[in-house]
Amino acid sequence: MSGIQSSLGPVTSVIGAQWGDEGKGKIVDILASEYDVIARACGGANAGHTIVVEGEKHVFHLMPSGCLHEGKQIVLGSGLVIHLPTLMKEIETLEGHGISILDRLHISNAAHIVFDYHKEVDGALEESRPQPIGTTKRGIGPAYMDKAARTGVRMERLGKDLSKEMQSRVSSIKKIYGVDVDVETELKNIAEAQEKIGHCIIDTVAYLSEARTTGKSILIEGAQAVLLDIDHGTYPFVTSSSTTLAGALQGLGLPPMCVTSCIGVAKAYCTRVGEGVFDTEAEGGAQERLRERGGEYGSTTGRPRRTGWLNIDQLNIANATNGFTHWNVTKLDVLDEEEVIPVMINGKLEELAGWKSNTAGITSFDKLPESAQAYIKRIEAETGVSVGFIGTGPGREEMITRT
Repeated sequence: MSGIQSSLGPVTSVIGAQWGDEGKGKIVDILASEYDVIARACGGANAGHTIVVEGEKHVFHLMPSGCLHEGKQIVLGSGLVIHLPTLMKEIETLEGHGISILDRLHISNAAHIVFDYHKEVDGALEESRPQPIGTTKRGIGPAYMDKAARTGVRMERLGKDLSKEMQSRVSSIKKIYGVDVDVETELKNIAEAQEKIGHCIIDTVAYLSEARTTGKSILIEGAQAVLLDIDHGTYPFVTSSSTTLAGALQGLGLPPMCVTSCIGVAKAYCTRVGEGVFDTEAEGGAQERLRERGGEYGSTTGRPRRTGWLNIDQLNIANATNGFTHWNVTKLDVLDEEEVIPVMINGKLEELAGWKSNTAGITSFDKLPESAQAYIKRIEAETGVSVGFIGTGPGREEMITRT
């Protein structure tokens, strides 16, 4: 082991600790250079990972952020639901940037397929709810519904003739949800995917097991975040998968005892997309100020995010369900203009001192303003978890490392 990996160990996981959009992609991108395998476990194209490398922005929805590193093996686990056209587009984007991926991409044969009609069903379900959830309408929920009902189509069937099965779904979907199924397009998408990635579909559980036993290191990339977990999140305003470390291990088929470190990612403030409780939501000018300084618009939908202040009580809940060994606090620089910074601690909103000073691009903790250092130390004191990484800008190099 070398560099950061020597302190994190051979199996490291990165888990969102709030409502998603915390900036997990950046820390994964940084760590990926030191790991052999980068694995994504669950969720689908409702997740968005934005990475800035040499001033160029890269947005992915299915591929792990670590895919930008040549030579790293990429795994999409059985916990995913995969929209084939989206995956094909991301592969094409990588190839357009001169990054080869097909020789190192491994897709679980047990991952489920998201069809275009799942998107239509998603929209119909959202419209029928007395109170909308705020779904991205990417078909994720309906695909997981089929999975739980044991009627889904898994990647292992990509090379099979599914024409009769698809035809049989048309009438029932039309009758139940009032949406049409374009069978020809669905079959075309399947055929194109089979030709492009058919050779990538394998038993990823066996692959990851062999990787561990032969001394390979693994970086687990979580999707969404703890407060969106189907079991432990702010139900019903949650996603349809398990977004905790336990869910990631289930989605990859890895044993719990193999994990050597778990990094919880949280913004220095907080954001949320969609409906649901948000106890520390900012108001008026403060909300808009945080949104504009942080560029808080969804990478998947473009929707403006609700913005607010850090809730340490929620970080403690996230830690309780994951056992974080480190925090990665992102976007500290977004708070640079704040005179005071409200923070939820023990059910009360406490005002901490701002620093009114530029932290953008700082890469040494000692060079942060004293109030910014105090802010980080307060997070450590209240959660009992060290802040190992602090983001001070969008670029790959704009990170303070304290491991």
